[in-house]
Amino acid sequence: QVQLVESGGGLVQAGGSLRLSCAASSRTVSNYAMGWFRQTPLNEREFVSAISWNGGTLYYSDFVKGRFTISRDNAKNTVYLQMNSLKPEDTAVYYCAKYYQTALGNSYREKNAYDYWGQGTQVTVSS
Repeated sequence: QVQLVESGGGLVQAGGSLRLSCAASSRTVSNYAMGWFRQTPLNEREFVSAISWNGGTLYYSDFVKGRFTISRDNAKNTVYLQMNSLKPEDTAVYYCAKYYQTALGNSYREKNAYDYWGQGTQVTVSS
């Protein structure tokens, strides 16, 4: 069983920054790709970013590209999401999740390709 715990969310003004962390309970997570998703009350959970097991492959959704950076520290079993130039439309609950395999395949945008999820952390961006 893998537990993922997100932290780092909060309230920030537009243009500000936050860094989200996702700490895993098991060292085996370091052998898997990981992803970040977000969800608002009115929308389905959507893909934000993903990273392969060694950080060599990174993917971003178009709406965060150039503003967000995903990274990981396998020694700490932790994945990060640095969010800069935040916009009000970035307001959502952000979730980290473990991908089903080491490398990122064509399914990296699909929720069903992730088998463990954290509880989420709220990010609110004020205008």
